[in-house]
Amino acid sequence: MQNKNILFAATLCVLSFCSPRGNCDFQKGPLKSTKVLGFSWENCGSAKDPAVMKALSLSPDPINIPGDVKANAAGSTSVAFTSPLSVNVTLEKEVAGIWVKVSCVNELGSCNYSDACQILDILTPPGKDCPEPLRTYVIPCRCPFKAGDYSLPDSDFYLTNVGLPPWLTNGTYKVVGVLGSAGQELGCLKLIFSLHSA
Repeated sequence: MQNKNILFAATLCVLSFCSPRGNCDFQKGPLKSTKVLGFSWENCGSAKDPAVMKALSLSPDPINIPGDVKANAAGSTSVAFTSPLSVNVTLEKEVAGIWVKVSCVNELGSCNYSDACQILDILTPPGKDCPEPLRTYVIPCRCPFKAGDYSLPDSDFYLTNVGLPPWLTNGTYKVVGVLGSAGQELGCLKLIFSLHSA
């Protein structure tokens, strides 16, 4: 996924913790079978944004959780990213053809994160090696990020034990993440997908 787009890096880091045949334990509790369907993405920033996603693919469709997922991504940034890097996330659910904003609850939903670099440091503390497959493809997992092009070739992950919060119910969702620094927008990524839990 990426380039020095923290949105891209954060997505890669999350996937990396579901490293090949590994676990993704986001929340403990009873496991429900969940399907992610119709995943799509697009850049949503201006043409002047220095960070852009060039490719992002997840398969199969639907993605079964628990189950296997294949991911590949590519992105670039023309500027280096250093702390603090803000990420403003807007999560909306489609209700009767209208997009309804989902509030920020326990750091999930439509939330503002003042420094994504701190979040990445929690996922992979400084001094620890970046997890696979990031290490193999020389993709950083924490700040600072150098300007340049980044790519993740097809990589397999196993998703398991993902306990979704009860308010994240069946339906179609839109997520818009805006990366910024010092009041300047660096990149914007929009994801659309549907969830179905059994």
